[in-house]
Amino acid sequence: PSKMTFRREARSSSLFNLIAIPNDTRLRCLSWHAGQGWIVCGGEDGLLKVLKLEPAQGSEGRARGLAAPSNLSMNQTLEGHNGNIQVVVWNEVHHKLTTSDQNGLIVVWMLHKGLWYEEMINNRNKSVVRDMRWNREGLKICIVYEDGAVIVGSVEGNRIWGKDLRGMQLTHAQWSPDSKVILFGNSKGEIHIYDSHGTYNSKLVLHCLVGVTGVVKIAGMEWYSGVSGYVEPNCPCLAVAFDNGRAQIMRHELDNDPVKLDTGMAVECICWNRTGSILALAGSQVFGDKEFCTVQFYTAFGENLHTLKVPGKQLSALTWEGSGLKIALGVGSYIYFANIRHDYQWGYFSNTLVYAFRKPDKVEHCVIFWNTSSGDKYAKTVKNLVSISSCKDFCLLVTKLDDGSGQYTLLLCNALGTPVDSRYIEMEPSFACICHTHIVAASKTALYVWHYRTSSRLAAPELTHTLSRKGREGQDRLIHVDDHPSGITESTVDFKKATMLTADTICCVCASEKSLVVGRISGTLQRYSLPKLALESKHIIKCRPHCIALNSNSTRLSIIDINGILSLYDLEKRNSDGSLGSQLRLERKEVWNLKWAEDNPDLFAIMEKTRMYIFRGLDPEEPVVSSSHICQFDAMEVRSVLLDEVMKDPENPTDDMISDMDIKVRTYTSIIGKHTSNPGWISSRACGHLNVAGPLYYSLR
Repeated sequence: PSKMTFRREARSSSLFNLIAIPNDTRLRCLSWHAGQGWIVCGGEDGLLKVLKLEPAQGSEGRARGLAAPSNLSMNQTLEGHNGNIQVVVWNEVHHKLTTSDQNGLIVVWMLHKGLWYEEMINNRNKSVVRDMRWNREGLKICIVYEDGAVIVGSVEGNRIWGKDLRGMQLTHAQWSPDSKVILFGNSKGEIHIYDSHGTYNSKLVLHCLVGVTGVVKIAGMEWYSGVSGYVEPNCPCLAVAFDNGRAQIMRHELDNDPVKLDTGMAVECICWNRTGSILALAGSQVFGDKEFCTVQFYTAFGENLHTLKVPGKQLSALTWEGSGLKIALGVGSYIYFANIRHDYQWGYFSNTLVYAFRKPDKVEHCVIFWNTSSGDKYAKTVKNLVSISSCKDFCLLVTKLDDGSGQYTLLLCNALGTPVDSRYIEMEPSFACICHTHIVAASKTALYVWHYRTSSRLAAPELTHTLSRKGREGQDRLIHVDDHPSGITESTVDFKKATMLTADTICCVCASEKSLVVGRISGTLQRYSLPKLALESKHIIKCRPHCIALNSNSTRLSIIDINGILSLYDLEKRNSDGSLGSQLRLERKEVWNLKWAEDNPDLFAIMEKTRMYIFRGLDPEEPVVSSSHICQFDAMEVRSVLLDEVMKDPENPTDDMISDMDIKVRTYTSIIGKHTSNPGWISSRACGHLNVAGPLYYSLR
C-alpha cells in the first residue's frame, strides 16, 4: 500500500535487567499498565503477582531517564487462582485487573489503599477462558471460551449478551477502536467478524497466508485503539500474526491491501506500543545452527526496524511500558526488561534544540525550536515532516508536499525557526544531512547536493514569492550512486536519474566541508570530494552501515552498523598495495549515538547502552551512567540532552534536561583518582555526580 515517508521509530534495543520468579515457576502471561506502571505476571500453579518498578529515590544527582536506577516499589502476590494463569488484562480506564486460569475461574481485582483486592469472581464451570478484552472506553469486556461460548459484560459485572458459536474452538478476541466490531479467532487459524451485538458479518481475509499449506495457529491479534493518536491518517493498525511467522497489518477489518510480513520466526505473541507506531513480534528464530528467543520490531507499514536476541528459552509473553521506552518479556521463570531507543526527529545548533512531535489529535507535526541559553521557545506546525538534521548555524527540515506532485521540500531554517532558503526536489529523500556548506538529500539510488552557502539569503516573506521549484544552476548537483563523476559541473539537474534502479542501494550518508561519504547495503563506502562532487575512492567494510560520521578533518569515519556495532575507518592510510583506507582496531557493541569533537580529530563521544564514553584515539576513558543524546562536542566540553524526558512533555522542556561535561576537569579527576567510583561528571545544569552502576537483578520472594 502507498504510504508517506517517515523516519524509523526504533533504532535499537538492549536488555538491561531481569526479575526472577520464585521456585522457578514458568511465566505464561504479562501485562504492563500504560498509565500507572503496574506489571501483572501470571504463571503456572496459580502464580499471580503485581509488580511496580519506580525510579530510585535518594541522593541528588542520580542518573535520569533510561539510565536511572529502579526500585521494586510493589511486589504483591494475589491469592485466588489454583490452576495455571491463562489470561491477564488491565482495564486502564477504571484501574481494574481481570485474570483467568485453566479451570475457568475469572477474578476481577480492584485497588484499595495501595493494594489489590478481589472484587468479583465468576466460574462458568464448563470450559477454559482463552481470551478477555476490554473495549477502549473500559465499559465492556468480551470473554471467549474454548468451547465457543462468548460473553460480553459491563464494568459493573452485569451480563450484556452471550452467544454460543457452535463448532468453533475459540482462541482470540479483539474489539475495534470504535467498539462496533469484535473479531473472534479460532483454532483453525480463521478470524470471524461480528458486530458489537453478536451478529455475524464475514470472515477476515488472510492475505498473508496465500500459498501456505497445512494448519497454522493464530499467535496474536492486536488492534491498536488509537488512544494516543495515529502516525498518519488511515494508517495500518490491525495486526494478525501466525505461528509460522506470517503476519499482516490492516487499516481496518475489510482492508484488501494489507501490509504483509514474513518474519522467518516462530511467533508466540505480538504487541503494539502505546502510539501504534511499532509492532513487536516475539518468539524464536534460528540463526546458523542455533535457536534463540527473539523479538522483531516493525513499523505500522512493515519496515523491519530491529531484531533483539533474548537469553533463555520458552519466550511466552511480551508487553510494552506506557512511554514506549521499555518492553518486558516473559522467558521461562524470568521477566527480562529491554530499553527501546527511539530515532527521534531532532537536531542541535546555535545553542538551540530543535525537535518534532505529534499531538494525539493532530495530523501535522509540531516542531519546537528551544534556545537552551535563553529558554525561549518557538513552535511551528509542519505537514508531512520526513526528517530533521542540523549543523552550526542552521537546521534542515525535509517535508513532503501534499499537492499530489510527489515532490519534497528541503527547508533551511535559522534558530528562530524562520526559513532562510529552500529547494523542491522530485525524488524521495530517504536520507538527508547538512554540513557548514552543503545539504545532501539521498534516495535509495541517487544523491542531490545543494551548495547552500553560496545561495542568497532570503527573508521569510520574500521567500514565499521568489523560490522556484527547480534547482538553481551552478549550485545544485544530482548524481546516480552508480555514476563515476569527475567533478565537471552539469548545467541542469535531471531527476530522472533518481528513477534508475541499482542492486546496491544507499543506506546512509554523511558530509563535511571537504567530503561526502555514502554507505551502501553491500558494505561499500564511496567518498566524493566537495564542492566538485568527484568520486575519489571506494572502500569495502564487512558490515551493513546504518549511521556514519566524519571527524573534524575528514580523515576518519565512524560506522555504526545495523546491529549497533561501532567501528572506525581511516580514510587516508596508505596500504602496502597502494590503496587507501584501513579498518582500525576498535569494536564496541550496542552503540546508539556518537559525536566527533568539532575541534579535535582524535576525540569522540559515544553512548553505549546506558553509559557515555569519551575516546581519545582508540582509548576510552572511564564511562559515566547516562541515557542522554549527545548534542555537541566542542572546546573540550560535551553537551547532551535527556531527549526521552523532553518527549514526555515536549511543550515544556526544562533546563535540567541539558547537561555539560567538561573533559579538562574530568581528565584531571581521572589522574588524581583513577580507581575511584566518581567519574567526574561536571554539569552546569545541576545534574550532579553520576556513578557507574551494574545490571539490575531482583529475585522475588
